[in-house]
Amino acid sequence: MHVKDLFQLEGKVALVTGGSRGLGLQMAEALGEMGCRVAITARKADELAEAKAHLHAQGIEVHTVVNDLGKFDRIPDLVGEVLGLHNHIDILVNNAGATWGAPAEDYPDEAWHKVMNLNINAPFFLAREVGKRSMIPRRAGKIINIASIAGLKGAPAGMTTIAYNTSKAAAINFTRALASEWGRYNINVNAICPGFFPSKMSAGLLATMADEVIAHSPLHRLGGEEDLKGAVVFLASEASRHITGQHLAVDGGASIV
Repeated sequence: MHVKDLFQLEGKVALVTGGSRGLGLQMAEALGEMGCRVAITARKADELAEAKAHLHAQGIEVHTVVNDLGKFDRIPDLVGEVLGLHNHIDILVNNAGATWGAPAEDYPDEAWHKVMNLNINAPFFLAREVGKRSMIPRRAGKIINIASIAGLKGAPAGMTTIAYNTSKAAAINFTRALASEWGRYNINVNAICPGFFPSKMSAGLLATMADEVIAHSPLHRLGGEEDLKGAVVFLASEASRHITGQHLAVDGGASIV
């Protein structure tokens, strides 16, 4: 097989959660550019409409589904809608997430549950549904969980994000556990651990810490709009067919210092 063919995604169906903006939209765009038929889901219809127009302008086939992943009982309907349109799902990108900042001793119960539900419970329930209804019967699939370098270590001074860090560490081991169980079905499960990327979620933090983050990164830069695209295409394609249960830090080297 030619090396270029290993990265070919023409005709594959990809479901990207939290795909209406930020990193999710960037990854949906990358998969679409490589030939995927993309389905994106998010809570807000207006943001999905904007994302759809953006992707359509680039010639990318996209279907949008308004869905709140925090409402687990709606996950089967989400998967059913995508399967009804495309008959199967080849690639699942579990990207939707949440964070909440508060000192551990005062951390609200509702905040802890919200972050855990969206960052770890929903990805499992969604992967279970997609696996059972599409990937396992077809003996093929790529699942990409979007974790974070926050799951690799404790929080730096000034960050009080214990639920986020805990959930992202759980996402990394969830990746390992699912990969070890579903490898027999020819399903690859890997994780991407982004570092600091400008986004709606990180805006407040970067407003006060951007200079410090850049100074402590070996590449001395924040993540940019193109910096996750290669990673998600690699893990979604046959180029990574012998890789599973791994996490890839895309962070300018911040996690090594």
